[in-house]
Amino acid sequence: MIKYLGSKRLLVPHIVAAVRAVPEARTVLDLFSGTARVGHALKRAAFGVTANDHNAYAATLARCYVEADAREVGETAARLIRDLTALPPRPGYFTATFCERARYFQPKNGARIDAMREQIAAWALPPALEAVLLVSLMEAADRVDSTTGLQMAYLKQWAPRAYADIELRLPAVLPGPGLALAREAEDAAATPCDVAYLDPPYNQHSYRGNYHIWETLVRWDAPAVYGVACKRADCRTYRSPFNSRPGIGPALERVISAVRAPHLIVSFNNEGYLSRAELERMLATRGHVTVRELAYKRYVGAQIGIYNPEGRRVGRVSHLRNKELLYFVSPDAATAERMCAAAG
Repeated sequence: MIKYLGSKRLLVPHIVAAVRAVPEARTVLDLFSGTARVGHALKRAAFGVTANDHNAYAATLARCYVEADAREVGETAARLIRDLTALPPRPGYFTATFCERARYFQPKNGARIDAMREQIAAWALPPALEAVLLVSLMEAADRVDSTTGLQMAYLKQWAPRAYADIELRLPAVLPGPGLALAREAEDAAATPCDVAYLDPPYNQHSYRGNYHIWETLVRWDAPAVYGVACKRADCRTYRSPFNSRPGIGPALERVISAVRAPHLIVSFNNEGYLSRAELERMLATRGHVTVRELAYKRYVGAQIGIYNPEGRRVGRVSHLRNKELLYFVSPDAATAERMCAAAG
């Protein structure tokens, strides 16, 4: 899956174990699905999963990894990926914007991305099948980019992987049903389920801004861009309350209130805008609350250090580890404790 700020890859086993600890739980709602790692793992564990994210690229990841049924799309997707791989390069908007005006990808790969994305659009495929192909292209592009993992900027010197030829692979689509939504979290929260998993943005980092290239690759709308990073113009105007210190509390309270599930799991970071005490107060309106703290590596920017616009390292990163907090909520105290214990 793509490199992603806030990815819950290391937390997935803990989350799945906690859901399994809920008696007779069958269905799970992932309200802020991001890469769909959590939804994918829960589907693999035989839960009925609904994954939601308002960003187009994230909703597409969910449609591929949660909604698509490998028994229905796998063979056709594999054949179409072979057809896409055989296309000659054809430079267009993507190459001009992200390979020439900016330097995220080598032009040779940008021209192939342009050709393959145009062909996917021309095929006008059913949504789940199209999502599998788009994710294949997104992940292939991610493997040959020249960034630290975020699309706020590109590296001053080409990353070694950027010289490789882009290569499509069939995503790890699972058999069985699922559902992907593309709604604001408060609207999607009304989806009935046994367990709701919430992993909201927790600070100023905007996922649409950090992954604007994937948003454009999926929408394929050739937007106006601005700045050295060539961000979509709508990154200037869209503001999520979850990226705002004064906005996140009321927004999250509304979502928690709207959830139609008896049991909740909430993932939050100790460097987020809300304190542990504030989260516990909000969640206590839904039942008994238990908390598990897990040590976690900080985001990629902290790992590589702080650099000025000229590319020189400046300052010092204060720390490289933080804490991920998993909150378990249930009307029944014993169930909340069981979820927490299972998460280990």
